[in-house]
Amino acid sequence: MAVKIRLRRMGQKKNPIYRIIVADSRSPRNGRFIEEIGTYNPNTDPSEFKIDEELAKKWLTNGAQPTDVVAKLLKVAGIEK
Repeated sequence: MAVKIRLRRMGQKKNPIYRIIVADSRSPRNGRFIEEIGTYNPNTDPSEFKIDEELAKKWLTNGAQPTDVVAKLLKVAGIEK
């Protein structure tokens, strides 16, 4: 099973808020997920995000692959593999 760390879109029309989740790569964007590890709000200036460091590090060491956007957020948060 290939596991990805990716964004799940929430919020209203034209006002997105994202949850950072760990999910099977075959599941749809807003479908089933394994665990929620944070949130991301691009609507504020500057953008706000919260990531549970312990959970993110646990999933990265277990082999979960972050998407490009999530990888940038993890880098800004100072979380490395």
